[in-house]
Amino acid sequence: MSKDIHIKRGLNIPLQGESDKKITSSKSPNKFAIQPTDFYGVTPKLSVKAEGTVAIGDALFFDKNQERVKFTSPVSGTIANIKRGAKRKILAVEILADTKDTFKDFGKADVASLNRDQVKDKILISGCWPYLMQRPYDVIANPNDTPKAIFISAYNTAPLATDYAFILKDKKEAFAAGITALSKLTDGSVNLGISSKDADFFSAIADANIYQVTGKHPAGNVSFQIAKVNPINQGDKVWVVNPQDVAIIGHLFLTGHYKPERTIALAGSGVKEPQYYSLKSGQDLNDLFKNTVKKGNYRIISGDVLTGTKITKETCLPFYTNSISVIPEGDHYEFLGWHPFIGNHKLSLSRTFFSWLTPNKKYDLDTNLNGEERALVVTGEMEQVFPMDVYPLQLLKAAMANEIEKLENLGIYEVVPEDFGLIDFTNTSKLEAQEIIRYALDIMIKEVG
Repeated sequence: MSKDIHIKRGLNIPLQGESDKKITSSKSPNKFAIQPTDFYGVTPKLSVKAEGTVAIGDALFFDKNQERVKFTSPVSGTIANIKRGAKRKILAVEILADTKDTFKDFGKADVASLNRDQVKDKILISGCWPYLMQRPYDVIANPNDTPKAIFISAYNTAPLATDYAFILKDKKEAFAAGITALSKLTDGSVNLGISSKDADFFSAIADANIYQVTGKHPAGNVSFQIAKVNPINQGDKVWVVNPQDVAIIGHLFLTGHYKPERTIALAGSGVKEPQYYSLKSGQDLNDLFKNTVKKGNYRIISGDVLTGTKITKETCLPFYTNSISVIPEGDHYEFLGWHPFIGNHKLSLSRTFFSWLTPNKKYDLDTNLNGEERALVVTGEMEQVFPMDVYPLQLLKAAMANEIEKLENLGIYEVVPEDFGLIDFTNTSKLEAQEIIRYALDIMIKEVG
């Protein structure tokens, strides 16, 4: 079987403000927060009380439905507050950090010599298990399951994408150890998708099948790589891990310490000097944004501009964030914005505007929808940017109609909301396709399990 994956359909969105290849260590604040809302489908049960003390790796809470899945502290310090919302829902566990880190020691181990249960137990007790995500449904993996394969995509094609080879250059040993650990958890193989330009960096990685991926966005989305290598059928379980999280897992085995540090790309036209920053999971981002985000009306997005979540300057770093994008807020009306001679600053999949004449141009796009919600019409535009043997329009219609059998037949098990990010950007109906797919996955969890 070929070791290459080529994806033809898709669209690259060239935005201004790509991060420079340099990493700055951000000053660590004294305020941190772990937010249960970052973990979809988790019902948190507290393991700590306000004013208690914790070390790095101590459990803050666990999943009520799966008690072995723990969520641990990224810093040592004092529990400052348990923030709650309606019906006493836990919104955040806030921590005041000590000036010097204290680690809970989970013990160093030669991961190659461990069996599956030993690897699993160490990942679970340290708080690294939430890094393992399950397909279908895009939820935290069930430790009682054995996946048929594990997939990692180190090829990021999203707008203002994080360069994983660059940020892992000093963590290669930890990344390799993480791959070995993950290989113990599956009866199948660990599959690593990479860009051809990064082949030399990843070539020495053992215990993984390496695939060179080429193509436009969303070629870097792991769903499309799974579809090419080992498609998901009904009853199958496939686990997915982000490359940075693989390195955190590997560091656990090399040192015995849970160290949830990540390098994020702070990018976009709203950033003074787009570059990479070394941060700790859950740290307060207020000081970072004060010094880096331009004055003006900008939207700050945790993640990429297609699939990320809007955050404020007072937010703490969400658990899964690998990039932060800052682009202009689109809260304006543009007179005759549909006119091609007025809209030459816009990017268009069709030839409505003249962006096809300047393929190398970078755009300063904002968040404006440029229209209101319209009828869902069969135009074929969704299929142009959806490189999977799935009919996206029909799948969305089945989701809106709660047709469970049709959802199964149309491939709901193979997709997650992020796969529809480009459809949200390009489709003329202005429907929120990602929200519809998340709703459909929730139906399948409830009805099928």
